[in-house]
Amino acid sequence: MPALPYPVARVIDAALVGELTVIGPDERPITYPMVPLLWGDRIFLTSSVLDSTKIGHIKANPRVSFSISNPDAIGTFTSKVTVQCDARIADEDLHAGWERLLPNWTRKDPTTVGLLRARLGFPLIFERVLIELTPRRTWLWPDGRTDQAPQITMAAEVAR
Repeated sequence: MPALPYPVARVIDAALVGELTVIGPDERPITYPMVPLLWGDRIFLTSSVLDSTKIGHIKANPRVSFSISNPDAIGTFTSKVTVQCDARIADEDLHAGWERLLPNWTRKDPTTVGLLRARLGFPLIFERVLIELTPRRTWLWPDGRTDQAPQITMAAEVAR
């Protein structure tokens, strides 16, 4: 199983938001802001079933990328990260399948607890699919300077 290099994992774990890029039906990239949640060697994202467009794009082409590039989203970190991934949609349990990630989610966004309390009033918001990202290649700019060459790691290199 591939693993993320430690400096990449630290940035993703710290990030409040990142950019998921998928390929649309016209073969153009489409980017969505998403909250990344690390779980083991994978990056997880959740999506409401109300927004099925991105899910359809991923099902049609599971090759995606995930980037952290906004300095406001990562606190004291200056690094920038891009991860090429294979995505898998887990939609078997829309009501509770994502709840195993709840501790990670509430750590990043404490307002999630309040939303959970209002769950009965907004049930469709909590019908969520998981988007599981398996890293294939990472690019890391440790000092955030994208005008310089990144550190590149292939999944096979990380797994050694």
